[in-house]
Amino acid sequence: MQHAVGSPLPPPHQTGHGPAGWSPAAHHPGPQHPGVPQGSAPVPAPPPAPGYPAPPPGPAPHAPAPQPVSVPPVPDTTGHVPLPPGGPVAMPSPPPATAAPDPSGTTLAVLLIGPAGAGKTSVAKYWADHRRVPTAHISLDDVREWVRSGFADPQTGWNDNSEAQYRLARRTCGFAARNFLANGISCILDDAVFPDRPVVGLGGWKRHVGPGLLPVVLLPGLDIVLERNAERSGNRRLTDEEVARIHGRMAGWYGSGLPIIDNSQMDVPETARVLDDVLARSIASPPQW
Repeated sequence: MQHAVGSPLPPPHQTGHGPAGWSPAAHHPGPQHPGVPQGSAPVPAPPPAPGYPAPPPGPAPHAPAPQPVSVPPVPDTTGHVPLPPGGPVAMPSPPPATAAPDPSGTTLAVLLIGPAGAGKTSVAKYWADHRRVPTAHISLDDVREWVRSGFADPQTGWNDNSEAQYRLARRTCGFAARNFLANGISCILDDAVFPDRPVVGLGGWKRHVGPGLLPVVLLPGLDIVLERNAERSGNRRLTDEEVARIHGRMAGWYGSGLPIIDNSQMDVPETARVLDDVLARSIASPPQW
């Protein structure tokens, strides 16, 4: 006799007694017959009748209920990465006397200063893109323009509101720089810091970032600045008179002790290479500011 594929069907039930080869004890453990004391061994099942397969064994009689297995919870690995708190940035350690400073492989905080049209943003982005260590670029103008409704544009006049938003943006940039540095990511910030306006000068940057901030001034000639400004659009483009006024005030950085790069005849990659050379000297002998 053949059966279809799958579990074999039990033999037909015969009235009055259990089916041949089908032991109730095999499927219903425990005392099922009168006269069998509780706890006695079950009656062994007789061999299967010819032509029928043996039924599958049932569970052991009086087997204890299976205990649930304790599975440790799967840890949540998203959104809980511990981050060191940001603190004031200290001066980078000078290299040993036998080794030359390597600014491209050192975690640094750099402040790139210059007038509108000096190429600060382009140089900062390129420099950050081509370093051997993780580096972030933080532009003060970008952070200021996070304010959409109610933005106080300095081009419409420098007043208490525009100065407050400038201070807030600079403090936000400082917090960001300290947090990046605390987690091993260098920073380069760019801002048009005036040497003759201490209220928004270098002292605020040192206070918000730390004494380890390395300032460098980009100061090309006035004709170059005017040419680059003419290629701008939107509120980033200034009048020629304003550009000339800012450029004249930036000349006050000469004699300040800060390193100055005249990138009038340099493209962006060459300016970034000169910036590395200047930073190597600043690491070896930090400027006093």
